[in-house]
Amino acid sequence: MILHVQQFIQRESGFWKELEELLVEIENNHQGAIPLNRLRRFHYLSERTANDLGQIQHLINQDELKQHLESLVSRAFEQIQSDQRNPLRFHPIHWFFVQFPQTFRRHIKAFILSTAITVLGMSFGGASLLIHPESKAVLLPFSHLSGSPSERVAKEEQINIGSRHKTTFSASLMTHNIKVSIFVLALGLTWGLGTFVLLFYNGVILGVVIADYLLAGEGVFLTGWLLPHGSFEIPAILIAGQAGFLLANALAGWKTRTLIQKRLRQILPDLMTLIGGFSIMLIWAGIVEAFLSQDHQPVISYALKISIGIVELFLLISFLSLSGRKKKEVAH
Repeated sequence: MILHVQQFIQRESGFWKELEELLVEIENNHQGAIPLNRLRRFHYLSERTANDLGQIQHLINQDELKQHLESLVSRAFEQIQSDQRNPLRFHPIHWFFVQFPQTFRRHIKAFILSTAITVLGMSFGGASLLIHPESKAVLLPFSHLSGSPSERVAKEEQINIGSRHKTTFSASLMTHNIKVSIFVLALGLTWGLGTFVLLFYNGVILGVVIADYLLAGEGVFLTGWLLPHGSFEIPAILIAGQAGFLLANALAGWKTRTLIQKRLRQILPDLMTLIGGFSIMLIWAGIVEAFLSQDHQPVISYALKISIGIVELFLLISFLSLSGRKKKEVAH
């Protein structure tokens, strides 16, 4: 029973107004895709308003308020029923251009950690080659990179890969890179240790290759070879590491008493979003590597390839930094 009606209305009116605004947002969203945090808030406000309606049912001289709350509860119930009838709705455009970059930014600290570990590995690999040139044979797992960079450049510039081979090569690159990235993520199950090791090792390889080509005076070739596909491939692997550390954090449960099952359920949507995002990036990288990166001068000038790579990197950074910012982002 409500003893102070005006105090009750004053206390609860803000929640009713927020529910009404959320209802307008949901009803006007024809794509039907609302961020998870907004949906949780919507369900909370719906339940609270329904409870308030029950508390004022016995009051007289409050017919207008009753009708208003009944309208809000009815509209909210209709939206909830609609969601239950369509539980598997998926809107790929909204997911890719809004949900994926928002999820990436929400866990930016894990991405920074992933990047830092890779850069540390690159520094170690490059320094090892400078200090001990003979370590190249030990650090590089690829036999085709073990020889002289200048000899490889001369050979590569004479090779013309057929279009049929490019298609097969592109498909194999996509499959391999996606498998490796998912493995980087899955190693988060080792409380992040496996993710750390694999990111560091990939960094070591990249650092050795970069140092090797730069020391041989083949920096232009290296940039024209790596940048077109690497501008997407390397960030995709870093995002896989980001997802791996997100998983590790949920397993460890630092600074929280939430049960591990609940922690894993909470991060599952974000993990699936990051997996889908870096998979699309790797598909694009595979296409570019097969159909652009493997063609060298005189077929395609290095200046053009480098320019394309720079544009790709700029667009990717802009997309991950700015896309979806019109939606309210709430940090986990």
